[in-house]
Amino acid sequence: MDDADLELRRRTYAFLVAQGRAPTAAELGDRDEVLAGWRRLHEEHALVLNPATDELRMLNPFSAVPSAYRVGVGDRWWYGNCAWDAFGICAALHEDGRIETSCPDCGEPLAVEMRKQRPDDESLLFHCLVPARHWWDDIVFT
Repeated sequence: MDDADLELRRRTYAFLVAQGRAPTAAELGDRDEVLAGWRRLHEEHALVLNPATDELRMLNPFSAVPSAYRVGVGDRWWYGNCAWDAFGICAALHEDGRIETSCPDCGEPLAVEMRKQRPDDESLLFHCLVPARHWWDDIVFT
């Protein structure tokens, strides 16, 4: 990854955090150049593109599309790709927040308050079906 791609990644994340949504390629500069940079970043696992459209799908830990994991910080909301990433959003922003989802087993609503980098309910468990070494085999499923 060269400096230009790192700068594009930084601008892409900054836009998502500030605007609450993923940017289009044209919003960050020359569309073709941005798409080429995003493709390189995708190959390096620095972000995830929708293979059918070249639109952003994931800016880990953020999801560029609605998911079951809503994360509120202050008066702003984002989506996480999974439970793990939902906690990662608070960590990435260095802020307290609220994670809202539902139990995948029974469907009951769940809400966790993050304060000083700690969840208010430490009894909850996170289970990942796919071993970490295989996450990038199909990162969207994982």
